[in-house]
Amino acid sequence: MTLTLPRIKRILMIVLALASATICSGQTNHEAHSSAMIHQTTADLLAGVSKGLAYSGFRHGQHPDRGDGAANPTDAQILEDLRIIARNSSFRLIRLYDSQANSEAALRLIQANKMNLKVMLGAWLSAEISNPHCPWLKAPIADATLEANKTKNRREIENAIRLANKYSSIVVAINVGNEALVDWNDHMVSLDSVISYVRQVKRAVRQPVTVADNYAWWVKNGVPLAQEVDFVTLHTYPAWENKDIDEALSYSIANIQAVHTTLPHSRLVIGEAGWPSTASEFGKRASAENQKRHVNELTAWANRNNVTTFIFEAFDEDWKGDPSDAGGAEKHWGLFTVDRKPKLAMAELYPDLFPAK
Repeated sequence: MTLTLPRIKRILMIVLALASATICSGQTNHEAHSSAMIHQTTADLLAGVSKGLAYSGFRHGQHPDRGDGAANPTDAQILEDLRIIARNSSFRLIRLYDSQANSEAALRLIQANKMNLKVMLGAWLSAEISNPHCPWLKAPIADATLEANKTKNRREIENAIRLANKYSSIVVAINVGNEALVDWNDHMVSLDSVISYVRQVKRAVRQPVTVADNYAWWVKNGVPLAQEVDFVTLHTYPAWENKDIDEALSYSIANIQAVHTTLPHSRLVIGEAGWPSTASEFGKRASAENQKRHVNELTAWANRNNVTTFIFEAFDEDWKGDPSDAGGAEKHWGLFTVDRKPKLAMAELYPDLFPAK
Protein backbone atom coordinates (compact mmCIF):
# COMPACT_ATOMS: atom_id res chain seq x y z
CA MET A 1 0.00 0.00 0.00
CA THR A 2 2.86 2.32 -0.65
CA LEU A 3 1.44 3.65 -3.89
CA THR A 4 -1.66 5.79 -4.39
CA LEU A 5 -4.50 3.30 -4.88
CA PRO A 6 -8.06 4.22 -5.87
CA ARG A 7 -10.78 3.16 -3.54
CA ILE A 8 -12.04 0.58 -6.00
CA LYS A 9 -8.89 -1.44 -5.39
CA ARG A 10 -10.01 -2.09 -1.85
CA ILE A 11 -13.47 -3.10 -2.99
CA LEU A 12 -11.82 -5.68 -5.21
CA MET A 13 -9.75 -6.86 -2.28
CA ILE A 14 -12.96 -7.82 -0.53
CA VAL A 15 -13.96 -9.99 -3.48
CA LEU A 16 -10.49 -11.48 -3.72
CA ALA A 17 -10.52 -12.31 -0.04
CA LEU A 18 -13.83 -14.20 -0.04
CA ALA A 19 -12.26 -17.56 -0.84
CA SER A 20 -9.77 -17.17 1.98
CA ALA A 21 -12.32 -15.81 4.42
CA THR A 22 -14.60 -18.74 3.67
CA ILE A 23 -11.88 -21.11 4.78
CA CYS A 24 -12.02 -19.51 8.22
CA SER A 25 -15.74 -18.78 8.42
CA GLY A 26 -16.49 -21.80 10.56
CA GLN A 27 -14.05 -20.82 13.29
CA THR A 28 -15.25 -19.59 16.63
CA ASN A 29 -13.75 -16.50 18.19
CA HIS A 30 -11.94 -18.75 20.65
CA GLU A 31 -10.44 -20.76 17.81
CA ALA A 32 -9.40 -17.62 15.93
CA HIS A 33 -7.51 -16.40 18.99
CA SER A 34 -5.95 -19.75 19.83
CA SER A 35 -2.16 -19.60 19.76
CA ALA A 36 -2.18 -23.34 19.00
CA MET A 37 -3.25 -22.58 15.42
CA ILE A 38 -0.05 -20.83 14.45
CA HIS A 39 2.78 -20.44 16.86
CA GLN A 40 6.23 -19.81 15.50
CA THR A 41 9.45 -19.85 17.52
CA THR A 42 11.75 -16.96 18.27
CA ALA A 43 14.03 -18.27 15.53
CA ASP A 44 11.31 -17.27 13.04
CA LEU A 45 11.47 -13.59 13.99
CA LEU A 46 13.32 -11.12 11.81
CA ALA A 47 16.17 -9.53 13.77
CA GLY A 48 14.72 -11.20 16.85
CA VAL A 49 11.81 -8.75 17.12
CA SER A 50 8.08 -9.10 16.62
CA LYS A 51 7.18 -5.42 16.04
CA GLY A 52 8.39 -3.52 12.98
CA LEU A 53 7.35 -0.36 11.19
CA ALA A 54 6.86 0.40 7.49
CA TYR A 55 8.71 3.60 6.61
CA SER A 56 8.48 6.02 3.73
CA GLY A 57 9.77 9.50 4.41
CA PHE A 58 7.74 11.75 2.10
CA ARG A 59 6.52 14.87 3.88
CA HIS A 60 4.08 17.61 2.94
CA GLY A 61 4.85 18.71 -0.61
CA GLN A 62 7.08 15.71 -1.27
CA HIS A 63 6.30 12.68 -3.41
CA PRO A 64 7.90 9.87 -5.41
CA ASP A 65 8.38 10.17 -9.14
CA ARG A 66 4.94 10.32 -10.74
CA GLY A 67 6.22 11.01 -14.23
CA ASP A 68 7.80 14.41 -13.76
CA GLY A 69 10.43 13.63 -11.15
CA ALA A 70 10.44 13.04 -7.42
CA ALA A 71 10.47 15.52 -4.55
CA ASN A 72 12.52 13.64 -1.98
CA PRO A 73 13.18 14.24 1.71
CA THR A 74 16.60 15.54 2.69
CA ASP A 75 19.17 13.58 4.66
CA ALA A 76 18.39 15.75 7.68
CA GLN A 77 14.70 14.92 7.43
CA ILE A 78 15.34 11.19 7.03
CA LEU A 79 17.67 11.24 10.02
CA GLU A 80 15.03 13.02 12.10
CA ASP A 81 12.53 10.32 11.14
CA LEU A 82 14.89 7.49 11.99
CA ARG A 83 15.66 9.03 15.38
CA ILE A 84 11.95 9.30 16.14
CA ILE A 85 11.37 5.68 15.12
CA ALA A 86 14.32 4.31 17.07
CA ARG A 87 13.95 6.54 20.12
CA ASN A 88 14.23 4.53 23.35
CA SER A 89 14.23 1.41 21.11
CA SER A 90 10.51 1.96 20.42
CA PHE A 91 11.09 0.22 17.09
CA ARG A 92 14.21 -1.69 16.09
CA LEU A 93 13.09 -2.92 12.67
CA ILE A 94 11.79 -1.01 9.66
CA ARG A 95 10.61 -1.95 6.21
CA LEU A 96 11.81 0.02 3.18
CA TYR A 97 9.98 -0.51 -0.09
CA ASP A 98 12.64 0.07 -2.72
CA SER A 99 16.38 0.35 -3.28
CA GLN A 100 16.44 3.89 -4.57
CA ALA A 101 17.94 7.12 -3.21
CA ASN A 102 15.80 7.49 -0.08
CA SER A 103 16.40 3.90 0.99
CA GLU A 104 20.12 4.17 0.38
CA ALA A 105 20.19 7.38 2.42
CA ALA A 106 18.38 5.67 5.29
CA LEU A 107 20.87 2.80 5.32
CA ARG A 108 23.82 5.17 5.15
CA LEU A 109 22.46 7.29 8.00
CA ILE A 110 21.70 4.26 10.20
CA GLN A 111 25.28 3.10 9.76
CA ALA A 112 26.92 6.51 10.17
CA ASN A 113 24.96 7.27 13.34
CA LYS A 114 25.32 3.77 14.78
CA MET A 115 21.55 3.51 15.21
CA ASN A 116 19.84 0.50 16.74
CA LEU A 117 17.79 -0.24 13.62
CA LYS A 118 17.61 -3.19 11.25
CA VAL A 119 15.98 -3.12 7.82
CA MET A 120 13.92 -5.33 5.56
CA LEU A 121 14.99 -3.82 2.24
CA GLY A 122 12.67 -3.71 -0.75
CA ALA A 123 13.15 -4.07 -4.48
CA TRP A 124 10.21 -2.28 -6.11
CA LEU A 125 8.95 -3.93 -9.30
CA SER A 126 7.25 -1.82 -11.96
CA ALA A 127 4.72 -3.16 -14.45
CA GLU A 128 5.97 -5.73 -16.92
CA ILE A 129 2.41 -6.65 -17.95
CA SER A 130 -0.42 -4.33 -18.92
CA ASN A 131 -3.10 -5.60 -16.58
CA PRO A 132 -6.55 -5.58 -18.25
CA HIS A 133 -8.18 -6.22 -14.87
CA CYS A 134 -6.85 -3.05 -13.28
CA PRO A 135 -9.92 -0.76 -13.16
CA TRP A 136 -8.04 2.52 -12.93
CA LEU A 137 -5.72 2.03 -15.91
CA LYS A 138 -7.36 4.24 -18.53
CA ALA A 139 -5.50 2.60 -21.39
CA PRO A 140 -3.15 -0.34 -21.85
CA ILE A 141 0.44 0.35 -20.88
CA ALA A 142 2.50 0.83 -24.02
CA ASP A 143 4.84 -1.99 -25.02
CA ALA A 144 7.76 0.43 -25.01
CA THR A 145 7.00 1.35 -21.40
CA LEU A 146 6.76 -2.29 -20.38
CA GLU A 147 10.13 -3.01 -21.99
CA ALA A 148 11.64 0.01 -20.26
CA ASN A 149 10.21 -1.23 -16.97
CA LYS A 150 11.93 -4.57 -17.41
CA THR A 151 15.24 -2.74 -17.66
CA LYS A 152 14.26 -0.61 -14.68
CA ASN A 153 13.41 -3.70 -12.66
CA ARG A 154 16.71 -5.37 -13.48
CA ARG A 155 18.52 -2.27 -12.22
CA GLU A 156 16.35 -2.24 -9.09
CA ILE A 157 17.28 -5.85 -8.37
CA GLU A 158 20.95 -5.01 -8.87
CA ASN A 159 20.59 -2.05 -6.51
CA ALA A 160 18.96 -4.22 -3.86
CA ILE A 161 21.78 -6.74 -4.11
CA ARG A 162 24.40 -4.00 -3.89
CA LEU A 163 22.80 -2.36 -0.85
CA ALA A 164 22.18 -5.67 0.92
CA ASN A 165 25.83 -6.57 0.56
CA LYS A 166 27.16 -3.10 1.37
CA TYR A 167 25.02 -2.79 4.51
CA SER A 168 24.94 -6.45 5.44
CA SER A 169 25.01 -5.73 9.17
CA ILE A 170 21.81 -3.64 8.85
CA VAL A 171 19.78 -5.38 6.14
CA VAL A 172 18.24 -8.51 7.62
CA ALA A 173 16.04 -9.50 4.65
CA ILE A 174 15.23 -8.48 1.08
CA ASN A 175 11.68 -8.21 -0.22
CA VAL A 176 11.26 -8.59 -3.99
CA GLY A 177 8.12 -6.85 -5.24
CA ASN A 178 5.18 -5.40 -3.35
CA GLU A 179 1.65 -6.40 -4.37
CA ALA A 180 2.92 -7.02 -7.89
CA LEU A 181 1.01 -10.28 -8.34
CA VAL A 182 -2.58 -9.56 -7.31
CA ASP A 183 -4.93 -9.24 -10.26
CA TRP A 184 -6.12 -5.69 -9.51
CA ASN A 185 -2.76 -3.93 -9.51
CA ASP A 186 -1.30 -1.44 -11.97
CA HIS A 187 2.28 -2.73 -11.69
CA MET A 188 1.78 -6.39 -12.55
CA VAL A 189 4.70 -8.75 -12.99
CA SER A 190 4.33 -12.38 -13.97
CA LEU A 191 4.89 -15.07 -11.37
CA ASP A 192 7.68 -16.55 -13.50
CA SER A 193 9.48 -13.20 -13.57
CA VAL A 194 9.11 -12.71 -9.83
CA ILE A 195 10.52 -16.18 -9.22
CA SER A 196 13.42 -15.39 -11.54
CA TYR A 197 14.16 -12.19 -9.62
CA VAL A 198 13.95 -14.04 -6.30
CA ARG A 199 16.43 -16.64 -7.51
CA GLN A 200 18.79 -13.92 -8.73
CA VAL A 201 18.77 -12.18 -5.38
CA LYS A 202 19.16 -15.41 -3.42
CA ARG A 203 22.27 -16.29 -5.43
CA ALA A 204 23.86 -12.93 -4.67
CA VAL A 205 23.11 -12.22 -0.99
CA ARG A 206 23.33 -13.97 2.34
CA GLN A 207 20.11 -12.55 3.80
CA PRO A 208 16.75 -14.35 3.50
CA VAL A 209 14.58 -13.31 0.54
CA THR A 210 10.81 -12.88 0.44
CA VAL A 211 7.92 -11.48 -1.62
CA ALA A 212 5.08 -9.39 -0.15
CA ASP A 213 1.48 -9.64 -1.27
CA ASN A 214 -2.10 -9.70 -0.06
CA TYR A 215 -2.92 -12.68 2.15
CA ALA A 216 -5.68 -13.87 -0.20
CA TRP A 217 -3.24 -14.10 -3.12
CA TRP A 218 -1.01 -16.38 -1.05
CA VAL A 219 -3.99 -18.58 -0.20
CA LYS A 220 -5.16 -18.85 -3.80
CA ASN A 221 -1.88 -18.88 -5.75
CA GLY A 222 1.06 -18.93 -3.38
CA VAL A 223 2.29 -22.52 -3.35
CA PRO A 224 4.86 -22.24 -6.18
CA LEU A 225 6.30 -18.98 -4.87
CA ALA A 226 6.39 -20.19 -1.27
CA GLN A 227 8.74 -22.94 -2.42
CA GLU A 228 11.19 -20.30 -3.67
CA VAL A 229 11.25 -17.74 -0.86
CA ASP A 230 12.83 -18.06 2.56
CA PHE A 231 9.68 -16.77 4.23
CA VAL A 232 6.24 -15.57 3.16
CA THR A 233 5.28 -11.91 3.66
CA LEU A 234 1.54 -11.21 3.73
CA HIS A 235 -0.66 -8.12 4.10
CA THR A 236 -3.90 -7.94 6.05
CA TYR A 237 -6.26 -4.95 6.37
CA PRO A 238 -9.59 -5.71 8.06
CA ALA A 239 -10.65 -2.06 7.86
CA TRP A 240 -10.58 -2.24 4.05
CA GLU A 241 -12.76 -5.35 4.21
CA ASN A 242 -15.60 -3.64 6.08
CA LYS A 243 -14.69 -5.05 9.50
CA ASP A 244 -15.24 -2.99 12.62
CA ILE A 245 -12.72 -2.70 15.41
CA ASP A 246 -14.31 -5.47 17.46
CA GLU A 247 -13.73 -7.88 14.58
CA ALA A 248 -10.31 -6.61 13.55
CA LEU A 249 -8.02 -8.88 15.54
CA SER A 250 -9.95 -12.11 14.99
CA TYR A 251 -10.29 -11.37 11.26
CA SER A 252 -6.57 -10.61 10.95
CA ILE A 253 -5.72 -13.88 12.70
CA ALA A 254 -8.12 -15.73 10.39
CA ASN A 255 -6.30 -14.22 7.38
CA ILE A 256 -2.95 -15.32 8.76
CA GLN A 257 -4.26 -18.76 9.63
CA ALA A 258 -5.63 -19.19 6.09
CA VAL A 259 -2.12 -18.63 4.71
CA HIS A 260 -0.66 -20.98 7.32
CA THR A 261 -3.21 -23.64 6.38
CA THR A 262 -2.30 -23.35 2.70
CA LEU A 263 1.45 -23.08 3.33
CA PRO A 264 1.96 -25.04 6.56
CA HIS A 265 5.74 -25.28 6.20
CA SER A 266 6.33 -21.60 5.47
CA ARG A 267 7.67 -19.10 7.96
CA LEU A 268 5.26 -16.14 8.02
CA VAL A 269 5.86 -12.41 8.40
CA ILE A 270 3.13 -9.75 8.30
CA GLY A 271 4.49 -7.13 5.94
CA GLU A 272 1.63 -4.65 6.34
CA ALA A 273 -1.16 -4.29 8.89
CA GLY A 274 -2.74 -1.28 10.52
CA TRP A 275 -5.73 0.97 11.05
CA PRO A 276 -6.29 4.54 9.84
CA SER A 277 -6.89 7.33 12.33
CA THR A 278 -9.10 9.12 9.79
CA ALA A 279 -10.84 7.85 6.67
CA SER A 280 -13.71 9.35 4.74
CA GLU A 281 -14.31 5.84 3.37
CA PHE A 282 -14.79 4.27 6.82
CA GLY A 283 -16.65 6.91 8.79
CA LYS A 284 -16.55 6.42 12.55
CA ARG A 285 -14.70 3.10 12.20
CA ALA A 286 -11.57 5.16 11.60
CA SER A 287 -10.32 6.91 14.71
CA ALA A 288 -7.17 7.43 16.75
CA GLU A 289 -8.71 5.29 19.50
CA ASN A 290 -9.39 2.39 17.14
CA GLN A 291 -5.95 2.70 15.61
CA LYS A 292 -4.37 2.41 19.04
CA ARG A 293 -6.52 -0.58 19.94
CA HIS A 294 -5.80 -2.52 16.76
CA VAL A 295 -2.07 -1.83 16.84
CA ASN A 296 -1.83 -2.86 20.50
CA GLU A 297 -3.94 -6.00 20.08
CA LEU A 298 -2.20 -7.17 16.92
CA THR A 299 1.34 -6.54 18.16
CA ALA A 300 0.56 -8.32 21.43
CA TRP A 301 -0.69 -11.34 19.44
CA ALA A 302 2.38 -11.17 17.18
CA ASN A 303 4.67 -11.12 20.19
CA ARG A 304 2.98 -14.15 21.75
CA ASN A 305 3.17 -16.10 18.50
CA ASN A 306 6.59 -14.95 17.26
CA VAL A 307 5.28 -13.44 14.02
CA THR A 308 7.23 -10.37 12.95
CA THR A 309 4.62 -7.74 12.10
CA PHE A 310 5.26 -4.46 10.31
CA ILE A 311 2.70 -1.83 11.23
CA PHE A 312 1.72 0.34 8.29
CA GLU A 313 2.98 2.96 8.61
CA ALA A 314 5.33 5.32 10.45
CA PHE A 315 4.12 8.72 9.19
CA ASP A 316 1.06 10.02 7.39
CA GLU A 317 1.74 10.81 3.71
CA ASP A 318 -0.57 13.41 2.26
CA TRP A 319 0.58 12.90 -1.35
CA LYS A 320 -1.37 9.62 -1.44
CA GLY A 321 -4.94 9.02 -2.48
CA ASP A 322 -7.42 11.47 -3.97
CA PRO A 323 -5.95 15.00 -3.94
CA SER A 324 -9.43 16.42 -3.42
CA ASP A 325 -10.12 14.28 -0.32
CA ALA A 326 -7.96 15.41 2.59
CA GLY A 327 -9.66 12.84 4.81
CA GLY A 328 -9.02 9.85 2.57
CA ALA A 329 -7.73 6.71 4.26
CA GLU A 330 -4.56 6.50 2.19
CA LYS A 331 -3.30 9.67 3.85
CA HIS A 332 -3.87 8.61 7.47
CA TRP A 333 -2.32 5.23 8.27
CA GLY A 334 0.65 6.75 10.10
CA LEU A 335 1.32 6.33 13.79
CA PHE A 336 2.60 9.90 13.50
CA THR A 337 1.10 12.80 11.59
CA VAL A 338 2.73 14.23 8.48
CA ASP A 339 4.33 16.89 10.70
CA ARG A 340 5.83 14.17 12.92
CA LYS A 341 3.51 14.44 15.91
CA PRO A 342 2.63 11.14 17.61
CA LYS A 343 -0.96 9.98 17.45
CA LEU A 344 -2.75 8.37 20.37
CA ALA A 345 -1.18 4.98 19.63
CA MET A 346 2.27 6.49 20.29
CA ALA A 347 1.39 8.95 23.04
CA GLU A 348 2.75 6.85 25.90
CA LEU A 349 6.09 6.28 24.14
CA TYR A 350 6.46 9.92 23.07
CA PRO A 351 4.71 11.99 25.79
CA ASP A 352 6.84 15.07 25.19
CA LEU A 353 5.91 15.10 21.49
CA PHE A 354 2.24 14.30 21.92
CA PRO A 355 0.14 17.43 21.27
CA ALA A 356 -1.36 18.93 24.40
CA LYS A 357 -5.14 19.06 24.45
